[in-house]
Amino acid sequence: MLSFRPTFFVLLLSALLLGSCSGYQKLLKSGDVNKKYEAAVQYYDKGDFFKAGTLLEDLIPLLKGRPEAEKAQFYFANTNYRQRNYVLSAYYFRSFADTYPNSQYAEEANFLHAKSLFRDSPEFELDQTNTYSALESIQDFLNRYASSQFRPEAENMSQELQKKLENKAFQSAKLYYNIRYYQSAVTAFTSFQQQYPASAFNEEAAFLKLSAQYDLAHESVPEKQRERYLEVLAFYQNFIDNYPQSRNLKTAETMYSKSREEIAKIKPADTAAK
Repeated sequence: MLSFRPTFFVLLLSALLLGSCSGYQKLLKSGDVNKKYEAAVQYYDKGDFFKAGTLLEDLIPLLKGRPEAEKAQFYFANTNYRQRNYVLSAYYFRSFADTYPNSQYAEEANFLHAKSLFRDSPEFELDQTNTYSALESIQDFLNRYASSQFRPEAENMSQELQKKLENKAFQSAKLYYNIRYYQSAVTAFTSFQQQYPASAFNEEAAFLKLSAQYDLAHESVPEKQRERYLEVLAFYQNFIDNYPQSRNLKTAETMYSKSREEIAKIKPADTAAK
């Protein structure tokens, strides 16, 4: 008889699950709005956001004009957030906030709208359009709810997204350098330094900008070399002024010395041809 016990328990579990599912299926087909709403709230409170969301999606059109409609729409938006459907939750939280601007849930809905966009922000290697949208939404929330309990978390999200954009900008500039597009690299590093003056990447950015300018000058046609080597000298001076203890100092000094040597070799006729 012992050998039949596992089978018995499997059959019992299956029967219980089927009974549970059949009850849920009956609720889905039920026309009793009150019963359906109560069940949706119970599922929500238990953390079963899939079942709660499915019931609420059916209920929302039927609850228009009723007091339960406000809570149902907020809960429905949150069931999408809890299931990591961030594009949908952002949409439904925005819709809720626009429909119920004076709701007790309005502040949280605006926060969760921003947080949904934050969660949907892609890795830095990808297009960052969604990241900019998230930052805009977070800033809008911070402006609107200056004393919100969610403010510290919103500020942390904003800082995290800013760091992602900073990393994106630096890696994009570095990519130009790695593929030997030296002029584009110099432009990109300059833009990065201006946009992120306090970045932890700035020492490396300054060195790579110097190196890119040196390689650009070295590979230039003769009539452009003097001007470009002079830029190397200027970038070098800026680099050593800001990072006198850099581990790249010797390499920078070598580029400086060689640039001066190359400038000295250029004849007056060469500079006249510029």
